[in-house]
Amino acid sequence: MERIAAWILEKNPGLDGPLAADEDLIEGRLIDSMDFLEFIDLLEDISGTSIDLQDVTIDDFRTLRRVQERFLTPSGTPTG
Repeated sequence: MERIAAWILEKNPGLDGPLAADEDLIEGRLIDSMDFLEFIDLLEDISGTSIDLQDVTIDDFRTLRRVQERFLTPSGTPTG
């Protein structure tokens, strides 16, 4: 998660302090549409798994906690 948080902080240099696990990354505009595909690439690199965009929803990317559950734990990792 440190690598993901570092990426988000790099994209948002005005943020103060660490990101909360339940902070809404979408509503807070910490990940915007221009950066979304780069974010997907980062998650694929970290997880070592391809992410099929037809198998996910925007809520799977909404918080760091959900990203961890969905993409970085064995039970939540999509196949592909």
